[in-house]
Amino acid sequence: MASPPLRRQVLLAYGAPALPLAVLLLPTYIFLPAHYAQLGLSLGTISLVLLAARLWDGVTDPLVGALSDRFGGRFGRRRPWIAAGLPLTCLSLWFLLVPGESAGWLHLLGWSMALYLGWTLMVVPLTAWGAELSGDYHQRTRINGYREAAGVLGTMVALVLPFVLGAGAAGQEGAALRLLALFILISLPLLTLAALLLVPDPPWPLAGTAAQAATPASGGWRAILGDGPFRRLLLAYLINGMANGLPAQLFLFFVQHRLGEGGRAGLLLLCYFASGLLAVPLWLGLSKIWGKDRVWRAAMLWNIAWFLPVFWLGAGDFLPFLLVCVMTGLTLGADLVLPSAMQADVVDLDTATHGTPRAGLFFALWGLATKLATALAALGLGAAGLFGFTPAGPNDAEALTGLTLLYAGLPILLKLLAIALLWRWPLDQTAQAALRRRIEAPSP
Repeated sequence: MASPPLRRQVLLAYGAPALPLAVLLLPTYIFLPAHYAQLGLSLGTISLVLLAARLWDGVTDPLVGALSDRFGGRFGRRRPWIAAGLPLTCLSLWFLLVPGESAGWLHLLGWSMALYLGWTLMVVPLTAWGAELSGDYHQRTRINGYREAAGVLGTMVALVLPFVLGAGAAGQEGAALRLLALFILISLPLLTLAALLLVPDPPWPLAGTAAQAATPASGGWRAILGDGPFRRLLLAYLINGMANGLPAQLFLFFVQHRLGEGGRAGLLLLCYFASGLLAVPLWLGLSKIWGKDRVWRAAMLWNIAWFLPVFWLGAGDFLPFLLVCVMTGLTLGADLVLPSAMQADVVDLDTATHGTPRAGLFFALWGLATKLATALAALGLGAAGLFGFTPAGPNDAEALTGLTLLYAGLPILLKLLAIALLWRWPLDQTAQAALRRRIEAPSP
């Protein structure tokens, strides 16, 4: 039975918390290390501390996902966890982003771990909640579209706001962090409250259905990791995440040293994210015609086609590279919206096979894959050094060629591998509808 369409107000309320959460994500990567370095910590210490805090996610993400699957009450299964994460996120982000002059590595470590825990308490249930709002193949894409569009808009706010208010220049990292922290402290509680009040938290398993009558989810981790479509999708998502993460890590270096356009890097980034935001409705419409997996593969091929000209770009090629940023930015919406909607269909397969659904645990592993892709992509910085590239410059032709191969060549190969993994994807609209009928069938 098809799910009734969700009202636009509900979809806006559901996606809204993703905006301030995305604003929070960007400064932790861009401004935070530089600011703590100004407080006297070495870059090596900062890197080790942030890595240790990220390892903490490997414990908390699966734990929160599993617990939010198992425990719920009159307020639903996902709402209580998001509500619990909100005050911890707000408290820790202030102490982390606006530290005192005497803050040392213990301060950085403790408040980073607290912030990542609050983040997990909010984001893992939020993404799982989206998978449960509708069982319809196409509506799930729409739900994810609203959430990810809000996230892209939040990234743009984080890029633009410090510069608009005069706090975006080098050496002003502390002012930028304070400004963004204030924005998040105002917007995150308000938008989260709207989601908690306006978005339904459906009872699950559905009362009186075969899923509810089934025994509790069996097999645990073995069942999840033994799920063939999940393994393929997770691996393709991880590989594609690395393909996107490598250019992100190397972007500023490529623009500054290969193109000589470092002063206009912010404009290029803004155009990239604006293109991604504007293209979200396009991918939603195309996926409704051809299916999520086909459209995602097509988006990756489009990205590859526009990365190929990068090999011929050099000093002064600002306008051609601007075109590359816009055209590759179009695929950002597809990379954000379609895989997580496909993941919701994989959760249906697990539910139909084993009983009680485990969307929280599935999306916790999804989040870990995102973080692992970012961590692996960061190795590109070290690999660039093997070609003789140095951020301080100057760099010879061999070093710049190596930088370009890492920036564009390796991502092309990784995306081709991701496309191969998704070939003959089994969970199309027909297969997913059959799974929903099994899940929602009356209990015997």
